[in-house]
Amino acid sequence: MGPSPQFGQGPHQDHLLAADLDQVLVKTEDLWEEFRRQRLFLTGGTGFLGCWLLESFIWANQELALGASVAVLTRSTAAFRKRFPYLADHPSVELLEGDVRSFEFPSGQYSHVIHAATEAPTKDLDDKPLLKFDTMVQGTQRVLEFACQSGARKVLLTSSGAVYGKQPPDLTHMAETYLGAPEATNSRWVNGEGKRASEMLCALYAAQYGLESKIARCFAFVGPYLQLDFHYAIGSFIRNALQGQQIRADGDGAPYRSYLYAADLATWLWTILVRGKSCRAYNVGSEKSVTISELATLVSRAVSPNVGVEISRPRATNGPAERYVPSTKRAQVELGLHESTDLPQAISQTINWYLAQDLRQ
Repeated sequence: MGPSPQFGQGPHQDHLLAADLDQVLVKTEDLWEEFRRQRLFLTGGTGFLGCWLLESFIWANQELALGASVAVLTRSTAAFRKRFPYLADHPSVELLEGDVRSFEFPSGQYSHVIHAATEAPTKDLDDKPLLKFDTMVQGTQRVLEFACQSGARKVLLTSSGAVYGKQPPDLTHMAETYLGAPEATNSRWVNGEGKRASEMLCALYAAQYGLESKIARCFAFVGPYLQLDFHYAIGSFIRNALQGQQIRADGDGAPYRSYLYAADLATWLWTILVRGKSCRAYNVGSEKSVTISELATLVSRAVSPNVGVEISRPRATNGPAERYVPSTKRAQVELGLHESTDLPQAISQTINWYLAQDLRQ
C-alpha cells in the first residue's frame, strides 16, 4: 500500500469511521447546542487534528440538525478538493484559500475559532526552522485578530507538549504545572518555542480583548488519517507492517511514549473548547506509557501473520529512559475526560481503516 491513502470518503461511506464518530457524538452530545445555527472558523483542516474536528463537526451537525457551518482555511482549495472531495463538497463546509499569516478575513460573524494548524516537523519545513517559527507565531496572531473582528466568543489553540521542553526521565508524567521549557538557543526546539509564543498571544488577547482562549497541549495520537510518511514511530511502524516489511525501531527502543486514540482526541478538543477555562492549558494525550520496543511489538501483533521487529542498537546505558508522557489529571478532574480506547485496540482500528481504504482504491 502507499503511505498516505486518500481520505474524505465521508462518514456515510465508511462504517469504521462512522462507529468512531458515533462514539464522539455520544460523549459530546450535550455540548453541541452551543453551536446551533452558528458559524465556525477552522485552520488546519487537512491535518490529523483538523480533519477529526471537521469530520466530527459534520457528523454532529447532521445527526443533531444543528444548522451550523464551518469555514476552513486552506493554502489551496483545489488541492483540498482533490484530496478530500466529500469534505470539500459538504453543504456545511466553506473553503477559504489563504496563508494563515496573511489571509483575508471573511465577512460576517463567527462564534468559535479553532486554530488547529500545526507546524510539527514536515518535509517542506524541516530545514526551515525560521519559516516554521514565523508561521506559527504570525499565524496565531492573525487568527486571533480575526477572532476579535468576527465577534468570536471562544478560540481554541491546539498547542503541543513540546512547550515543556525535554521531560526529566525521573518524571513519569508531565503535568501542566511543570515549569520546564525548551532550550531557547537550540533550533531543534522551534516547535516548542513557537507554541509557547502562541500560548502567550492567546493570553494577551484574552486579557486585552476578552476572548475566551482555550489551550489544548497535544501529545501523541493514533487513529484513522494518521500520516504514515512522517518520521514518527507509530506511523512508521504501521506503514512497515502494512507493507509486509520488518518493523525497525531506530535507537534502542527504550524511550517511553503514549498514544491517545483519535476519537478520544476529538472528544477532548470539543470539550476543552466549550467547557475549558480560558487561559488554562489542558494536556491532551494518554497517561498509559509504552516503550518504543513494546510499541513495535504491539503493531506486529496487530498484523496477521506477525511481522518481524528489529531494534537497531542495544541500550548504551542503564539509566532512566527518555519519556514523553503527559499527566491528564486536570482534564479528568475539571472536564470529566478519560480514555475509552486502549492502545492495542487503537492500533488494530487504525490498521483496519487503512486496509479498508486500500480496498476502495
